[in-house]
Amino acid sequence: MRILLTNDDGIHAPGLRALRDVLSELGHVTTVAPLTEQSGVGHRITYLHPIMVKEIFEHGQHYGWAVDGSPADCVKLGVLEFSGGRPDLIVSGINSGANIGINVLYSGTVAAAIEGAFFGITSIAVSIQQTPKVPSDYPQTARSVLPLIRRLLADFPQPGNLWNINFPPTADEPPVGVRFTSMGVKRHDDTIEKRIDPRGRPYYWSGLDPLRNHALEPGTDVAELKRRYVTITPLHFDMTNHELLNTAGQGDWPVQSSPQPGE
Repeated sequence: MRILLTNDDGIHAPGLRALRDVLSELGHVTTVAPLTEQSGVGHRITYLHPIMVKEIFEHGQHYGWAVDGSPADCVKLGVLEFSGGRPDLIVSGINSGANIGINVLYSGTVAAAIEGAFFGITSIAVSIQQTPKVPSDYPQTARSVLPLIRRLLADFPQPGNLWNINFPPTADEPPVGVRFTSMGVKRHDDTIEKRIDPRGRPYYWSGLDPLRNHALEPGTDVAELKRRYVTITPLHFDMTNHELLNTAGQGDWPVQSSPQPGE
């Protein structure tokens, strides 16, 4: 199996390294990741200037390719240039911080998986919620996600499936279980924090805490992650509102002709 591994935290991120180690049990892993952190860039792609790429070595051995671009750029290059053939699976992560609720739309981690699904390749985004009290155990999370990936590939073998997996914070006790969830899309709060620098100039921090800012609707990734479940959300990138499309399409919408000169 050919596996393309990427992330949005950068080529040297510990979550990427942990996944690289365990995914080698499934097949040959090609690592193509951003040169620097690209968190929150969404599905940005680079097309106004060249994309520079650097081969990374560790202990004299090839480790991966560092791309001076976005996570989506990494997947494009990985599929078209560096994988030595079409990948069978694309994995993005392990991201430092949960990608749940509306934040899925901001996430570079999820955007990389979406780019993989554009190619018709099964793609999986993996993230772990952070906590200031306990550092994330990336190796254990990687070992825990491996059987989930195996099961998803076995039970849903159709190519092009898109999955978003989130783990609760590292703790003494393991997660209580696994839940298949929908995206929590009802955000009841958002924050911008204003601060003053030493020279008296204002600057701002955007509030990006999905567990605090989203409504805790049962069955959503936000609510179930808070209950310390591992959440798995099937996604798709067709943003068409099909219900509204079907309703609006039933009416007669004539084209207004342009007025002729002199009318």
